[in-house]
Amino acid sequence: MQPILQSAIPYDIHDARLPGVAPLDPADWLIRDDAFGAQMALRGRLISTERERVVAMTPPGLAAAQELLEAVLDTLATAPGYRVTRDSVQRPDNVTVAVDRDDPLATTGRLVQEDLCIMEKPEGAAEHVLTGAVLCFPAGWTLAEKIGRPLIRIHKPVVPYDGDLARRVQRLFDGVQVGRPLWRFNALGYVDPALFQPRSEGVPKYGAVEAQRYLRSERQTILRLPRTRAVVFGIHTFVVHKPDQKNGR
Repeated sequence: MQPILQSAIPYDIHDARLPGVAPLDPADWLIRDDAFGAQMALRGRLISTERERVVAMTPPGLAAAQELLEAVLDTLATAPGYRVTRDSVQRPDNVTVAVDRDDPLATTGRLVQEDLCIMEKPEGAAEHVLTGAVLCFPAGWTLAEKIGRPLIRIHKPVVPYDGDLARRVQRLFDGVQVGRPLWRFNALGYVDPALFQPRSEGVPKYGAVEAQRYLRSERQTILRLPRTRAVVFGIHTFVVHKPDQKNGR
């Protein structure tokens, strides 16, 4: 199968820091790039044929998932190329998606390139918990192993995610304000350019460095929903040839 690649990553990956967050204009929460049509077609297939692997929600997550869908619809109402009504959305690739408010995560996953994870902090808890997600493009992790888990457990077995970093990330989730989203990015070499790469915890995912012909970068956003106060972690995935590979060197 031909890999789905973008022509470029729209930010300087050499500025990557961990966690390296910065303010984000709310108008730039959801973006569209030159791989939109191909990525959206793949998302639709995965949601239809691999639903249990790419959509998950705990019972407490329904209210936030429905609020997320409405936030996406509000954003797309003014986005170039979209035509939004109460019951349907016509995407820029001319595909029409029915709005199913009883199935908010799958609907959202068919509308935008971003994977969207809902993090909620139960009363009295120390950490946010993953209560729902549409995750069509996992970069080496499995949604079923993470749903219902708190932040530190979600990041197992990420080596740099130690206690200090975990506290910093939790402070970000605690501190993000409505209308003032944040963003960061990563950039890693991959042998396999496939977007759908679910793997169990501890299974290697990058491949040998000398064989890594692709760069995979996640543009990650952190946004607070006003009604449920849930935090939405968005992931827009870019995959490009490494510069030396693209030029045949």
